[in-house]
Amino acid sequence: MRWRLKRQSTTDKGGVTLSTGHPQLLAEIRAEIAAAGPIPFARFMELALYHPQYGYYVRPVEDPTQERIGWSGDFYTSSDVHPILGQALAKQAQQLDACLGHPNPFTVVEMGPGKGLLARDFLTACQNAPGNLSERLRYILIERSASMRALQHQHLAPWIGRAGHVTWLDRLEDLPPDSVTGLFFSNELVDAFPVHRLAVVDGHPQEIYVDVHEEGFTEIHRPLSEELSAYLQNGGIRLPDGYRTEINLKAVQWIKQVAQIMARGLVMTIDYGHTAEDLYGPERKNGTFLCYYSQTTSEDAYERVGQQDMTAHVDFTTLAQAGQAAGLELTGFTNQMSFLIGLGAEQFLESLQPESAEFYAALHLLRPEGMGRTFKVLVQHTGMEKPELDGLRFKPFFGSILAARSAA
Repeated sequence: MRWRLKRQSTTDKGGVTLSTGHPQLLAEIRAEIAAAGPIPFARFMELALYHPQYGYYVRPVEDPTQERIGWSGDFYTSSDVHPILGQALAKQAQQLDACLGHPNPFTVVEMGPGKGLLARDFLTACQNAPGNLSERLRYILIERSASMRALQHQHLAPWIGRAGHVTWLDRLEDLPPDSVTGLFFSNELVDAFPVHRLAVVDGHPQEIYVDVHEEGFTEIHRPLSEELSAYLQNGGIRLPDGYRTEINLKAVQWIKQVAQIMARGLVMTIDYGHTAEDLYGPERKNGTFLCYYSQTTSEDAYERVGQQDMTAHVDFTTLAQAGQAAGLELTGFTNQMSFLIGLGAEQFLESLQPESAEFYAALHLLRPEGMGRTFKVLVQHTGMEKPELDGLRFKPFFGSILAARSAA
């Protein structure tokens, strides 16, 4: 989940909701529904987050003294807490570089780089890396938001100017097939992809669509598309009556695109989520969808539209299986705590003053009851033998945990 300093959780109101949010965005959504009819919730979420002018992640922050992501923003991420994650990723990249025979260039692609803090920490940690890695390294950030790019430029200023060293692309599709030898990674990207929402009515899963009613939005149910039905069937997912959940079809499309651009190397997906068996278990009968605004949470998607973050937990089982079908073999699956410990986090903590602010900040990323176990790390490889990675030395899960349940 996104992280916040305090929590305020509300239940979904259902029925007609008086909508609030960015006025122009609300008008755009209402106009699209008026022209084409009710839209899938996934389309509503896409517009709320990524509308090219008014979307939450695209539109500049109105108050330049405020931030969208960070301690004073709507939520914070691991890279806002401490550089230790970027340092660990850099150490893992150095091990991968050796496995690949020190290619030139060694390309790192980060998609959804936020404020650029993780990239900054990664590049800082690689400055004195063995094998002349810093000279061979090419770092590509995939970011379509002009406002986020501006923040990334600020944090990465020391590395900008060296030919080809740090570059930006708008879309994953801008990378040619088989063009990356090295590392592709993302941190809290997939959870922000637009999701389809389902409700089980009279024993039958239905897709939730969004319609307009007077001054608000209302939800209606429609039969599942073939793609959504196949998702449930292929995963052996059975949902009881009254159940509500989310399906992230975009994640499946995305991992297939990632597989296409990878020639040799690793794909690392860091996010909060579960195996399919856990994600669609009885204890999550209301799904995992949440909105974040000013360090509080809500389940109401129809207030503060375009002014709050929206997110849902990741189905790592389907992500692993879709990647394997596209040529990404499963290297391993662990949690953030185990990943960081395998890459020397304990030794790093021992070097800090036990009561210092830095010590507690680093420890925050490792706490089992918090970010340490909530965040998972999925590692996939292609074009190489399965590598032995320090980040996967400690495996809290059984090897078959990402297997889908039988549909029989």
